[in-house]
Amino acid sequence: MPAPPGIREIAPACFELGPEHAPGMRVPVRVFATRDLLDAMDDQVFVQAAHVATLPGIVRASFCMPDAHWGYGFPIGGVAAMDPEHGVISPGGIGFDINCGMRLVRSALHWDEVRPRLRELVDALAERVPAGVGAQGFVPLAEDDLREILVQGARWCLARGMAWPEDLAVTESGGAFPGADPDCVSARALERGLAQLGTLGSGNHYLEIQVVTPGGVFDAPAAQALGLGEPGRVVVMFHCGSRGFGHQVASDYLERFLRESRRRGETLVDRELACAPFASPEGRAYFAAMACAANMSFANRQVILHRVREVFGETFRRDPRELGLAALYDVAHNTAKLERHEVDGEERTLLVHRKGATRALPPGHPELPEAYRALGQPVILGGSMETGSYVLLGEASGARAFASTAHGSGRTMSRTKARKLVRGRELQDRMAARGIYVRSATLSGLAEEAGLAYKSVDRVTEATELAGLSRRVVHLVPVGNVKG
Repeated sequence: MPAPPGIREIAPACFELGPEHAPGMRVPVRVFATRDLLDAMDDQVFVQAAHVATLPGIVRASFCMPDAHWGYGFPIGGVAAMDPEHGVISPGGIGFDINCGMRLVRSALHWDEVRPRLRELVDALAERVPAGVGAQGFVPLAEDDLREILVQGARWCLARGMAWPEDLAVTESGGAFPGADPDCVSARALERGLAQLGTLGSGNHYLEIQVVTPGGVFDAPAAQALGLGEPGRVVVMFHCGSRGFGHQVASDYLERFLRESRRRGETLVDRELACAPFASPEGRAYFAAMACAANMSFANRQVILHRVREVFGETFRRDPRELGLAALYDVAHNTAKLERHEVDGEERTLLVHRKGATRALPPGHPELPEAYRALGQPVILGGSMETGSYVLLGEASGARAFASTAHGSGRTMSRTKARKLVRGRELQDRMAARGIYVRSATLSGLAEEAGLAYKSVDRVTEATELAGLSRRVVHLVPVGNVKG
């Protein structure tokens, strides 16, 4: 469908809708996309982005990444920074799966070594990392354990032998957001979180064995520095979040914010954008609860990495360190963070909402681990299970969107429509014929994630690079997949 009237290209792969587009807009909408991606976006993306532009305290613009599609409240792929003194915090700008994120693990293994054992590896991973709706993990937790996790994040795993010290260095925020307070979390959320550590969940969550493709290296020196410069190098990528715990936190506070809004007599442009002043007691409480969910997610991905190391070690009868199973990076999407950014020549603290968008720090940023200080932050951009994924690096020019970039390829259709168009068994057989071995909790869930349900990951990453948000380093293709 064509883009809305009045949208204009103001820079390469950057389009703008001015504040005159819709009543109440305080800032413009800016969409990073090529013309073909822009025209393919559904109308609701622009409607939702315009609604975001009406929120109090929003700074500079309401942004959409190249993978943007319709979501709850914010479009998925939406970014908005708020003034923390006068602005708001909105669960719809973060998402129900708080700190849904990506982790990439490199290895010293080559595809020739892994190919004969691929089915064995995928089957073992499917057994060791529970997936699907209601999946329960193998790490028994008491409520006191969970409360510790909500504050310590991945550090909790380190103290229990489920992490290497260097894992934390290459995890966003060291694997724990500050300011988490378990007392801001409901009893129901705690109950839901007790059995979910070390699980994938359902939907678009996955654990993949991938390979660096011949001809898929875009920046050879950077790829070498990341340990991804050799075609045939095997890596493991997984995508998951805070599971039912994070969903409950979001649901609890959306309900609370709606009640408070009604009590104050406010009229919301969209009830899905229910929000609270960040400086208010309820705004601060949600921020503290959101940090708990983010930390639960960091711990969840850390336990999954521990299971990956166990499976590879047992399969190849070698120590995981000898196999080179080192975390390359772990980066979140679906968060709100207090960050320092330059606005009109002045450095300010802003509350940056990223809903289905990834942080992408530039070279030299002080928050980067020493290994990546000269390169920029690794960005893990997951595509569909049929087409592969990309590793990119943050760029200085990404400051225009508060150091944010795309997080994936973005859906083109609903899960319901995908199930009508695709049969799970046929998709599984077709992927097997192409050399991709899949284990899925359900065939209907597999059908929902067919490649045709997603935009071209190649086009999304190309647009991301053209817009200066991040630059491509290497393309990875899947060979084995565990799906929820």
